[in-house]
Amino acid sequence: MTTFALVGAGPGLGLATARRFGAAGHTVALIARDAEKLDELTADLARDGIQARGYPADVLDIESLTAAFHAAAADLGPVEILQYSPVPRTDFMKPVLDTSADDLDAPLAFSVKGPVTAVNAVLPGMRALGRGTLLFVNGASAVRPNPKVAGTSIAFAAESAYARMLHDTLAAENIHAAQLIIPGAIRPDAEHSSPDRLAQRLYDIHTERDAFRHYSEPLPN
Repeated sequence: MTTFALVGAGPGLGLATARRFGAAGHTVALIARDAEKLDELTADLARDGIQARGYPADVLDIESLTAAFHAAAADLGPVEILQYSPVPRTDFMKPVLDTSADDLDAPLAFSVKGPVTAVNAVLPGMRALGRGTLLFVNGASAVRPNPKVAGTSIAFAAESAYARMLHDTLAAENIHAAQLIIPGAIRPDAEHSSPDRLAQRLYDIHTERDAFRHYSEPLPN
C-alpha cells in the first residue's frame, strides 16, 4: 500500500482529493498547520473507510515539513503521490509597486523552498517504488503575472519553473511531475472548478501521465 501525501490539507479541494485518492486504495497523509483541523479531516475520511493521518507542519519551517513526511512514510507507507497545494497568505498579494524585496521572502519560501523540501523528502521513496507523481496546484498568476498580486505571481512563476524541471528530469525514472492551473475560485457549484471535479482531474493527471501543464478551465481573456 502506498501513500497520497497532501500539503495544504483543508475542507475544500484538499478533502476532496484525499477522498478520491483514498477511494483508489491509497493511505492518506494530511499536512497542514492546524492540528485540530487535521483531526476533523481524518475523522471525516475515516467515515468513508479511508485510512488517513494528520501531520502538523508549516511549509515555511523546513524542519517540521521534512519531519512530517518522514513520519507519514513510517506510519502509512512510502509516498507515491505528492500534492502541493497550500493556500497562499493574503499578505503575499500586495500590488507590484508596493512590494519590497523583503516582502518576497515569505512567498518564495512558501512556493519554492516548501516544494523543494517536500520533493526531496518523498523522492527517495518514489525511486524505491519505481514510480511516483508530483502534483503542483496553482492559480492563474503562475502563468499570467498579475500586478495586483505581485508576491504570488513571482513565487508561483518560480514554483512553475521548478516543477517543469522536475517533469523533464524525472520522466525517465517513471516519476511524473505535473501542474494544474485553477484560474478562478474553487466553489462547490462551479462547473469545472468544484472540489470534486478538481479532485477527479488531479487523479486523472496521476493516472494518464502525459503533459506537464493542465488547466481546470480556460484562462479568462
